[in-house]
Amino acid sequence: MKSILVIGMGRFGKHLALKLLELGNEVMIVDQDEEKIEPYASLFTDSHIGDCSNEAVLRSLGINNFDVCFVAISEDFQASLEITSMLREMGAKYIVSRANRDRQARFLLKVGADEVVYPEREIAERLALRFDGKNIADCLDLTADYSIYELPVPRRWMGKSVGSLEVARRLNINIIAVKHEDTLKPQPGAGYVFEEGDRMVVIGRSSDVMEIVSRFERNS
Repeated sequence: MKSILVIGMGRFGKHLALKLLELGNEVMIVDQDEEKIEPYASLFTDSHIGDCSNEAVLRSLGINNFDVCFVAISEDFQASLEITSMLREMGAKYIVSRANRDRQARFLLKVGADEVVYPEREIAERLALRFDGKNIADCLDLTADYSIYELPVPRRWMGKSVGSLEVARRLNINIIAVKHEDTLKPQPGAGYVFEEGDRMVVIGRSSDVMEIVSRFERNS
């Protein structure tokens, strides 16, 4: 369980805070708009109505007590920038700030954000990947280069073992799990034999996975 501060209860901040709470964390929510706080105040560990671009308001929250501080403001970038900077000056342990474009992200990182997220862009990219090709069910970005993907097992792999296919050597990916209907087999050994209906969860460089997906589709 972590102690988390979410500043900004717009759509992104609201869903973020509710999910963090569902996962068992202690969450404080803050927004200067009372109407955004009031419907959820009773659910969270604590809530506060105030303008966090005001240093006194931000300092009163006890920033050092939080493991992660999220700056989830989208409408006012200047406020997001100022809050991120003040959080760093106040000794926040880890700061995650929201950006809408790359230029904003660069400024946020310069003034103290440990990490920057692009909610709309990340969702759009994941949806585009899912619906662009029939061979991608889901994906999760780990870094700018590496991701986790859920892919169907090619028909020509059926009846063959993981070890005999040498996917790590030939394709530069690692199979970390196999899904079959509602069951999941983590870390299938070299002796696991693929069967009809299997899907594989793989980790690898995104460019390598995209090449594999293209190859699957050409050969389907």
